[in-house]
Amino acid sequence: MRKGAEILADELALNGARIVYHVPGESFLVALDALATRHPGIRSISCRHENGAAQMAEAHGKLTGQPGVAFVTRSPGATNAVNGVHTAFQDSSPMILVVGQVKRAILEREAFMSYDFRTMFAPMAKWVAQIDDPARIPEFVQRAWATALSGRRGPVVLVVPEDVLEEMSDVSPSARPARPSRAGVPRDEDMAQIFEMLAQAERPLVVVGGSDWSEAAREDIQDFASRLGLPVVTTFRRRDIIDHRLDCYAGEIGIGANPALLAHIKEADFVLMLNDALSDVNTIGAGYMEGFTLFSIPHPKQKIVHVMADHGDLNRVFQVDLALAADNDATSRALASRDARPVPAHAEWAAKLRATLMAEREPQPCPGAIDLPRVMGWLRERLPEDAIVTNGVGAYATWSQRYFPHYRLHTQLGPISGSMGYSLPAAIAAKLAHPERVVVDFVGDGCFQMSSEELATAVQYGANIVVLLYNNGLYGTIRIHEENRLDGRTNGTDLTNPDFLLLAQAYGAHGERVTTTEEFAPAFERALASGRPALIDMVIDPEAIHCRYSLSDLRARRAARAQG
Repeated sequence: MRKGAEILADELALNGARIVYHVPGESFLVALDALATRHPGIRSISCRHENGAAQMAEAHGKLTGQPGVAFVTRSPGATNAVNGVHTAFQDSSPMILVVGQVKRAILEREAFMSYDFRTMFAPMAKWVAQIDDPARIPEFVQRAWATALSGRRGPVVLVVPEDVLEEMSDVSPSARPARPSRAGVPRDEDMAQIFEMLAQAERPLVVVGGSDWSEAAREDIQDFASRLGLPVVTTFRRRDIIDHRLDCYAGEIGIGANPALLAHIKEADFVLMLNDALSDVNTIGAGYMEGFTLFSIPHPKQKIVHVMADHGDLNRVFQVDLALAADNDATSRALASRDARPVPAHAEWAAKLRATLMAEREPQPCPGAIDLPRVMGWLRERLPEDAIVTNGVGAYATWSQRYFPHYRLHTQLGPISGSMGYSLPAAIAAKLAHPERVVVDFVGDGCFQMSSEELATAVQYGANIVVLLYNNGLYGTIRIHEENRLDGRTNGTDLTNPDFLLLAQAYGAHGERVTTTEEFAPAFERALASGRPALIDMVIDPEAIHCRYSLSDLRARRAARAQG
């Protein structure tokens, strides 16, 4: 006989859970106790806010490929965790959120902190279920684990009433860990059609993105593209899928993409899209957020092959020429192993796209006393190839997006969902998962203050990350929208910030303040050597709002438009 909490702990351990993120709540205290007493090898990380716990679990899933696990109590704990579940859904990250519920006897009575969480989470999770019988916990956990990892990966929410965790059951443990299903292998006739279309194309393009990339799949795609002289671009915030030193790599599509690259992509006549949905973010053709304009709807002028692990993402917006529900590893292997001759014109086309990337990397003038392109260049030289960098949401992220190249797989964590407050929890999760690797968090002052309390979590658990804080006193992205759309009128985007140096020190972290380029390198070295989580407050000129234009540039453009 075991308590429901003990059954749940045993099932999580069987399936390979190594870390559980949570904010402790009375509805699942017995589950935390069961984990501590029965499986002390599973780390229990007590966070400061449920959003932080959920985002850490999402980042763990994105980085490791195994479901990140978070526990939260009933509302408002569950409502605070919504952001992380939404991120996991849009970013295709495997995650399991366990929500403690009120006891079964008082359900449907508007009990204290009770809510129908199945309804609440349904639009943003692959599966939501409530476990009302402790004997069914093994069944539900097995299904949750397999669902999170099958097809297009994503979050699962399990709601467990408090008394179910306390009730005894003699149910047997699962005989083995869950075995997620895999999409099929592409057929020979499908591969023949792809290569026939490729041979007929004059300006082909390979686009890679999504989650669940293995080292083998990455090597196969790099070999396929390099051998045949094909240009490859990565989707938004998936820049680490391809080694940026390879001649085949041409850049990244999505928000803040290189305009010269986008212009060339519109000229492409064949696109092989692998493992990512053709979302609005990944089809921005011009401007800042003009999604679904890179290709025409519903029938793109380019021939397009779209390969995904799940049927649901195929032919959803764009009606493509060949839609394949196929496993990413198997597809990459089939592409790399097929005998095909390179077409000279393809290599010339790839070189043309690569040239736009090399021009993009050339450092441009940066307003203010801190030269951000130079800082990014120094960091790339200083950091190991396997260093993990995280970023949240904001115009500040364009500086690393443009000037910080990636060489290894699983070295970037950023929210495709557009979630502010993501990068600090993600950095903590990355450091806990890989304590041997350097982890750097790029974060804006507005973004940081949406999860800054998690710096205490980093200190408590020895997650010695380095936070690089872009302090420009602005909600930068929204200020850009104001400048473009409201004739420069601003409403709430100016920030009165705390003293971030003192804040870091108050949490027990190492703190530095940098006001010039020359101060950055020694401050970073001291931060790395401190043996503690560290924060570097970089005082950035508000003029340096974006890597492509300044505030003055935006105002000059607006004035020019006003004059006709």
